[in-house]
Amino acid sequence: MPADRRLRVVVTGATAGLGYYAAERIASLGHQVVIAARSPERAVRAADAVRDRVAGADVSTVDLDLADLSSVRSGADALTAAGGVDAVLLNAGVVGSRRRQTTADGFELQFGTNHLGHFALVSHLLPALAAAPGGRVVHLGSISHRFVRLDLDDPMMVASYSGAVAYARSKLAVMTFGFELDRRLRAAGSSVRSVVAHPGLSLESLSDPRPPVVEPRRPPAVVTSALHTFSQGKEAGAEPLVHATVDGAVQGGEYWGPAGWFQLTGAPAVVAAKPHARDRSAAERLWTVSADLTTTEPVL
Repeated sequence: MPADRRLRVVVTGATAGLGYYAAERIASLGHQVVIAARSPERAVRAADAVRDRVAGADVSTVDLDLADLSSVRSGADALTAAGGVDAVLLNAGVVGSRRRQTTADGFELQFGTNHLGHFALVSHLLPALAAAPGGRVVHLGSISHRFVRLDLDDPMMVASYSGAVAYARSKLAVMTFGFELDRRLRAAGSSVRSVVAHPGLSLESLSDPRPPVVEPRRPPAVVTSALHTFSQGKEAGAEPLVHATVDGAVQGGEYWGPAGWFQLTGAPAVVAAKPHARDRSAAERLWTVSADLTTTEPVL
């Protein structure tokens, strides 16, 4: 991606949390931001908040529900019809679910939204990204990938369900796809790069307020002080995501996150992912399963 060029960046799920702070930061760097979200009202509210914070911000919105593949397709069509796409930050996701729920297409909610919805979106947007000078896809990983392995015999967790395990597996799928996508892009000679980034341990309670989009509930001062020793606000957690999305020196296949202890806090840096997130055999099977389930795949 050429340095010092104004980019059109799509951020999924930027109506709150990490996505909002990333969108605000990207806009502050002079880039055009498109907030792709399932709620038009919340998307407009977030766009207005960015404009309030960033003078002259160029922010627009597109309706896109990652838990509905028909909405993913129509949202992608709207994005490409409105202009080129230089980068997409795949931020949106479902975090935790006490009981097993499903998407509009019958997928387990977290795997279906966090991974399959974004897999389909990348498939639809890749031609536009390939047409851009140095297009980029950034996938939102998680430190939780360290503690699980993919189960592609039962990716929807029908036999046994745990919300925490479902979330961690969905993020491992996101990362595995992100690394495999870059490997295939390079093999195909594509100029598009695929990068994975994560926010460390970022809590809304420690975040800077952005009313009415983000209104943190502050714990007592002694608790806040203790939390700051191993966690940070979401505006800080968004920094590795932003860096991975717009910095011209970032290379495909890298994994960006906080540089501090256990990757929980700190400035953006290239960090290590667990080897199983880059396992080729698991990645190839995940790709096949994802393509079958979504009936689409990135054409390189």
